[in-house]
Amino acid sequence: MAIAESASRPLSPRALYQDVAERLRQQIFSRDLEPGSWIDEMRLAAEYGISRTPLREALKVLAAEGLVTMKVRRGAYVTEVSKDDVSQVYHVLGLLESDAAAQVAAHATDVQRAELQRLHDRLEKQVRQRDAFFAANEQFHMALLDIAGNRWAAQMVADLRKVMKLNRHHSLFKQGRLADSLAEHREVMRAIDAKDAERARALMRAHFDSGLEAAA
Repeated sequence: MAIAESASRPLSPRALYQDVAERLRQQIFSRDLEPGSWIDEMRLAAEYGISRTPLREALKVLAAEGLVTMKVRRGAYVTEVSKDDVSQVYHVLGLLESDAAAQVAAHATDVQRAELQRLHDRLEKQVRQRDAFFAANEQFHMALLDIAGNRWAAQMVADLRKVMKLNRHHSLFKQGRLADSLAEHREVMRAIDAKDAERARALMRAHFDSGLEAAA
């Protein structure tokens, strides 16, 4: 009886610490909390109107994502990425996403290809608006992972893309890089539409190599 009652009970709303984690995440991405800066837990708890318990739980979430670094007896800091970090992240993203591009080229349905094309078309329209382009670009890449169907790769890419946002020299900040990135996307889409898996793989890998060069 107790089990039946438990099963019928509605799910509780999202835990407070998850909301706090999202708020902190956005403050980090917007540079309200700068890379390398110490996170003042007492000040933030007062600002958010919460106790330090959900704040500390939120910091654990962000630490698992790589956005926060916990230091013994010193507290939490916004992660600061080095050039080596950036190079390693690009390398892993290039491997995972080039494999996804090959999988999509070989196995995507017409409906899935049309969805990718729709997202690419959005990129074409946003090339003069950097923030909108960033958002559309991330949607395109995550849709590619979703269509490829490897949820573990998708999870890794999602976390790595969060770390990428900590990079002060993000590749898309470089003048002319948005247009170059868009041209590279066009070639990837052509390979996917042609169902040429190996060309899609090579082009996506080259896309990340160019991104790393621009971020250096």
